[in-house]
Amino acid sequence: MADEINRTSPKTQSALLEAMEEGQITSDGVTRILPKPFFVIATQNPSHQMGTFPLPESQLDRFLMRIQLGYPDPRAERELLTGKDRRQMLSVLPALTDAERLSAYQQQIDSIHLSEAVLDYLQRLVTHTRQSRDFAHGLSPRGLLSLKRATQAWAFIEGRSYAIPEDVQAVLPAVAEHRLRGSIEDQSRMHSLTSQLLNAVDVIE
Repeated sequence: MADEINRTSPKTQSALLEAMEEGQITSDGVTRILPKPFFVIATQNPSHQMGTFPLPESQLDRFLMRIQLGYPDPRAERELLTGKDRRQMLSVLPALTDAERLSAYQQQIDSIHLSEAVLDYLQRLVTHTRQSRDFAHGLSPRGLLSLKRATQAWAFIEGRSYAIPEDVQAVLPAVAEHRLRGSIEDQSRMHSLTSQLLNAVDVIE
């Protein structure tokens, strides 16, 4: 877990990139393989704040999704005011799963069927980002594979053994927005562009 990732130096971000891409870390010339399953969850501050560094596009492309939490609703905020200290609660936070079960879920997601029609839809969406002047940078092959994987995961969560176009549409904003320009300086604009992308590309050609 990386807190305020865009406050770290480029050297630290480079080290994290090795972990995300190679599944290993190198320190003082010694390489250590990371355990499986391994994944990175990171938070970042708005890019206009002082002391932040822009994340390189190569690193952004390795994050499966970017999710915005926003402010808590009034009920949740009242619990923050009246409840226990959140740091103290971490010691009694129950585990909802374990590494073995998570690995099993990942294997099941691999088996979610993608029809030729859904695969065509995925490719048309990505091709549009590369050809349209609305996007400064199109989605990379890694972005396409991430979109496919997230689509399968969404179908799995929905309890189906196959994916449908609605699964693609459900995950596209979270998977695509942080990749399309390599910047989050104008999040509202990027959200409108992903909506425009879904409107521009037909589900069935």
